Amino acid sequence: MELSAGLTVIVAVFAIVNPVGNISFFVALTDGYTRREKIAVIRKTTLVAGGVLAVFALLGTYIFDFFSITIPAFRIAGGILLLTIAFSMLQGSHPKSKITDRDKEEALQRESVGIVPLGIPMFAGPGSITTVMIYVTDASADKTAGTDWYLILFVFIAILITMALSFFLLYYGEVLFERIGRMGTQAFSRIMGLILAAMAVQFVLGGFVQFLQDNSLIS
Repeated sequence: MELSAGLTVIVAVFAIVNPVGNISFFVALTDGYTRREKIAVIRKTTLVAGGVLAVFALLGTYIFDFFSITIPAFRIAGGILLLTIAFSMLQGSHPKSKITDRDKEEALQRESVGIVPLGIPMFAGPGSITTVMIYVTDASADKTAGTDWYLILFVFIAILITMALSFFLLYYGEVLFERIGRMGTQAFSRIMGLILAAMAVQFVLGGFVQFLQDNSLIS
């Protein structure tokens, strides 16, 4: 039973992070980057997302309580952040593709997409953060049986496996888009921007709905 429950956690975390679905956004956001810069972005994405999920699995409830932050508020903030990125993509804005004398500073700016929006909130977003928090909470919910340390262990194993697979998928995912050309990539980026905008609005609406439900304002 413990193994089956652990496998369920692994599948759930991988599904909610959805690295396969995020490949297209990675390709669009890193258009014009060198291979080394893309690898740096991938590394930052997986490290940041994995770190955020691990921290919230350990301390999420305490962090939210300390700062009086709710999951609906986090969903709304994440949606607004995604919306600003989507507008940039829709307008065809891309990082500069040529390296200047300020390449160190520029490289830091270019790699920052691995932190926002890829690491947060696309890989470690409200859904994935909520998922790991729920599993950890469930593991200690039964006061009579005590804390289920195996389930908590599997939460962190799930995060580790998901980030490892995410690194692999992002590293090789761009091969799928190699033959569409620069014009195709720009058009693809705008399409992804539109989809991302819809996702952002859905995040915001979902946050408002959850807020109203939590406050018993709607049934």
